[in-house]
Amino acid sequence: MKMLRVCFVLLWLLSYSCDSKDSNIEIDSTDDTMVDDVGDTSEEPILEETSPTITVTNAFPNLGFSKPLDLQSPADGTNRIFVVEQGGTIQVFENQTSVLSSETFLDIKNSLVSGGELGLLGFAFHPNYSENRLFYVYYTPTNDLAVVSRFQVSASNINVADSSSERILLRIPQPFTNHNGGQLAFGPDGFLYISSGDGGSGGDPQGNAQNLSNLLGKTLRIDVDASDIGLEYGIPSDNPFVNQGNARGEIYAYGLRNPWRMSFDSQTGSLWAGDVGQGELEEIDIVTSGANYGWKYFEGTTCFSGDCDSSGLTPPIFEYNHDAGDKSITGGYVYRGAALNSLKGQYIYSDFLSGRIWSLNAENTQNLNNRLLVESGLNVSSFGTDANNEIYVCAFDGKIYKFVEN
Repeated sequence: MKMLRVCFVLLWLLSYSCDSKDSNIEIDSTDDTMVDDVGDTSEEPILEETSPTITVTNAFPNLGFSKPLDLQSPADGTNRIFVVEQGGTIQVFENQTSVLSSETFLDIKNSLVSGGELGLLGFAFHPNYSENRLFYVYYTPTNDLAVVSRFQVSASNINVADSSSERILLRIPQPFTNHNGGQLAFGPDGFLYISSGDGGSGGDPQGNAQNLSNLLGKTLRIDVDASDIGLEYGIPSDNPFVNQGNARGEIYAYGLRNPWRMSFDSQTGSLWAGDVGQGELEEIDIVTSGANYGWKYFEGTTCFSGDCDSSGLTPPIFEYNHDAGDKSITGGYVYRGAALNSLKGQYIYSDFLSGRIWSLNAENTQNLNNRLLVESGLNVSSFGTDANNEIYVCAFDGKIYKFVEN
């Protein structure tokens, strides 16, 4: 009997020892599976590196906007943010989370029509804004016209534009009310780049995107500091179609359907654009001089009409289909800020309908590694950056969001 008791005790101790070793409450630091055989056993275990999770949060909780479509910041040292509202106003406020209110910088509601894809669609500061106080807007004064106009800031108040200073630089006739494009962006060369949709309806019925004699379905490039004969602007001499037959000299690239948001990478100077698809594919392009992006022969890399000959066409660097409910791309920015380490060098973009926000590796276009960042549930209408290249999200719930790295 005594021998049986001893055996029972030994078995119980062995069982307790095994249970303790497998416990997820405490790890035995002497387990040779957790430390290097010749290393210092006092070191912490080496954990596998993982990407931080990304969320979005209201960047300015005290503010609200009406259908914000663009966000810009001037390089003038004032640390202000300007938000474009589709109905015809631009709001300005201090770039502080606790800011309590915004001011109306520009109000041209009575000079345009809005709704659907019409309204005040784009905004850009002159590269020398701190000295000349000039800025540019893209809007639709009527259902069948889009214009690019120049304004100047009031001499007495930097938060108010002089509405009487308007000078219309460019008029683009619009055969339909949709596909107006509307992004404005100054390139590192100092020229103004303009995104223009194909004129609308569906399927580009007039063949505008491939027609070099008009400005629809194009990226345009003009010199706002010059004026050629008969124009309110200059045409850069190195634009790809200058003096070529009936081609418009303003054209920089063509074959686009409805480029919705484009931006320059502030580090490399590359021009990124999201082009909204017809019914199957959304695409992202790096826009280069003279390139033909294929619409309406191709939607993304899929033949849409014609003989399906892709010779001479530039395919998108990335595309996605509509299978998961993503149906309208919103182009974004290559992140060059300092606050979000995991997003550095990433092109951030979204889908207006699904609210998903993704990133592409902009530093290696041969290995883009598309990554879903967040299921925001928002109608993301645009992105923008502040003076420090920190990125913001404009959404149709009237809020401006920023990313948080957890």
